[in-house]
Amino acid sequence: MTTPRGFRDKSDESLLTLVGEIPELVRNLIVAEIDAAKKWASKAAKNAGIGAGWIVGALFILFWSVPALGAFIIAGLSSWWPVWLSALVLFGAMLLIAIVLALLGFLRFKRIGKDNPASHIAEDVRTVKEAGR
Repeated sequence: MTTPRGFRDKSDESLLTLVGEIPELVRNLIVAEIDAAKKWASKAAKNAGIGAGWIVGALFILFWSVPALGAFIIAGLSSWWPVWLSALVLFGAMLLIAIVLALLGFLRFKRIGKDNPASHIAEDVRTVKEAGR
């Protein structure tokens, strides 16, 4: 007899039959944990790559925009403000953009630690130990 989800009802099985299925169940658990670890590793690598891209973007903006656009913007703003104030406003804006991009990259790196498969394995070991008691 099968349940609505397709699982076999094992309530009528003998103890020896159930004990005989343990190696297959353990093998299936190990395969599932390895697959979960592979999935986690690929997700972690993707997040690390995207996070590195955000940080490279922040460094690119910080390095190239200051000399390329800085003189132009300072010259434009100096028609309303003194030159020193124009330079200070431009530096503050570029610093703010770089901080936002760096925070986006940091948050992407932070995702790597979430949903670690090692915690799932530890939970499985704890469950097996409790069942053995």
